[in-house]
Amino acid sequence: MAETVLTNTGLDRFLELLDGRPEHRDPAFRRAAEVVLDLLALRGADRASGVPEPTPELVRRLLVEDLPAFVYVAPGELPGYRAVVGELAGRFDGGLRERIAAVVDESAGDFERAMADPGNLTWYRWYASLLRTVGTDLGDAADVRRRIGALDGAPLPDGVLRADLMGRTALADTVLAEAVARAYVRDAEQPPAAGPLLTDHAVAAGVGRVAARLLDRWTAAGLADELTGAHAHFAPGPDDFPHLVLADALLDEHMDYYGDPSIAVPPPAAGTGAAGDVERDADALLAAVEELAEEEHEPYGGEAPHLLYALYQRGCAADSIARRAAEYEDWTVDPALEDVPVAVPEGVTGGYVTPPVPELVRLLGSAGLGEDDRARLERPARELAAVADRLAATGLVLRAGDAFGLTPRGAATVRYLLRVRRVAAPTAAEAAAWPAPELVAAAAQWPHAPAAGVLADWLHARGDTSDAWAELLAAFAAAHSHAAEGADVRALFGLLDTAAAPPGALRGALRDPVIGAYALHALQARGEEADAVQVPVSARALYVLDRLPGKKGPLESRRAAFDAAAADWPGGSAALVRAMAEADRHGAERVLGPLGVGLP
Repeated sequence: MAETVLTNTGLDRFLELLDGRPEHRDPAFRRAAEVVLDLLALRGADRASGVPEPTPELVRRLLVEDLPAFVYVAPGELPGYRAVVGELAGRFDGGLRERIAAVVDESAGDFERAMADPGNLTWYRWYASLLRTVGTDLGDAADVRRRIGALDGAPLPDGVLRADLMGRTALADTVLAEAVARAYVRDAEQPPAAGPLLTDHAVAAGVGRVAARLLDRWTAAGLADELTGAHAHFAPGPDDFPHLVLADALLDEHMDYYGDPSIAVPPPAAGTGAAGDVERDADALLAAVEELAEEEHEPYGGEAPHLLYALYQRGCAADSIARRAAEYEDWTVDPALEDVPVAVPEGVTGGYVTPPVPELVRLLGSAGLGEDDRARLERPARELAAVADRLAATGLVLRAGDAFGLTPRGAATVRYLLRVRRVAAPTAAEAAAWPAPELVAAAAQWPHAPAAGVLADWLHARGDTSDAWAELLAAFAAAHSHAAEGADVRALFGLLDTAAAPPGALRGALRDPVIGAYALHALQARGEEADAVQVPVSARALYVLDRLPGKKGPLESRRAAFDAAAADWPGGSAALVRAMAEADRHGAERVLGPLGVGLP
């Protein structure tokens, strides 16, 4: 194996204390013992007895943090590490064996998951695993050097990006270097009776060099030199990923929209995410974004990351320059139109021209617009179009007339940048494979156009069968109970093509406490038989609530709409308000509060 770096870890003493059973003489067990003692000693375990004394805290850290970060363990050898910990604990009195055994048992599942998790891979661990698959003797630096060249271009595990391994490696390097430095300082301040863990000579080479030699021992001999020397291109570092600056900006945008990277962004429509060299494209996009952020590109140059994210968040559907500029200028835009896709005209080139007044009215939903308004919008729209054109020069954004959006390569690049920062950004195929409750919960937070497409794709992937429809409709109630805005979940029903739904699935939803009334009206609209008695009071109250005008229109007409609904409700307004509050208190407060209607 690679040279010894840590001294006085008690390895020879520990091996002497064993009973000599065959499994304890196995080279894999000896390697596990060496690694376990190295890491426990490095983390500050007491070595007064001649071997590091494990504690429950150190053992859990060893199993679920340190081993998955620093050590390559061949398949089938994980039990040996737990066995070493158990044998080591048995050398001490005071019930330590039992306490450590309990920690090992409790951590077993986490340990195995962490060691198998591709998200924990570093360049060292990954290349050690590849070298082993091609028959390399991982303890022979010459064999490692001879065989590593054959791994050029080896594909990464599914779902793992080069930037993932880079980031994990950089973190592991930092953590290990800090552990080495603390161990040296600790021994210098309080010299242990067992002797120093690190010699002055070893540390004189630098903490980073000591860490590299440890990684050689824990992964493959000579690997650190190879990955920083002749084969450095196998393990790119942070400087090779400048576009992570843009990834951070897009993460910030996602947090502004959703507040949690685990909340998924809508996928691009199927077939619109064709990938090129996403790292190179991301670098090109970063260059354009940084250029636009310069002062001469004001006022919208700094908005480039927001524009890119907003386009992706629409399911990569094209947007309108004029509509987006109007929003920036604080014009009133009908909320129902904000996310409506626009058609991309073919063969339209040249400078930007603001759409005519009738088109502006259609885009913004404002009937009172005139030529003066169009003239006022011309300057900001042209300035925003200039930003879109600079982004379009990368080939990742398009601008045709008033429409602008992401090209297929652009969609793939933005998705890559989101995934690099652990934002949930599924493909259309991945979203179509989700369980129904996960799909409904996610789609309720998306713009309606991409949500409708993904819901339809989910049903199509299952043959649009009655069982598929029933499964999807049954997911509404669970999503509704956990949603911040229950109305967003209920609105998904209106995105479904219920005219083509199997009638049996709709009838099965009549008893649903959330969408039962929606199912009833869908059946009635088709002329199908439906038993209204089956619909729960909560579902009927929600259906009425959703059809009140909310914040739209004069207050008097909104109150009149509520009074009309209450007049037809058994028990009158008090019973209706009570049913609404029990079914969706937040939504009822939002709609009824401005009308002066108090909730019980």
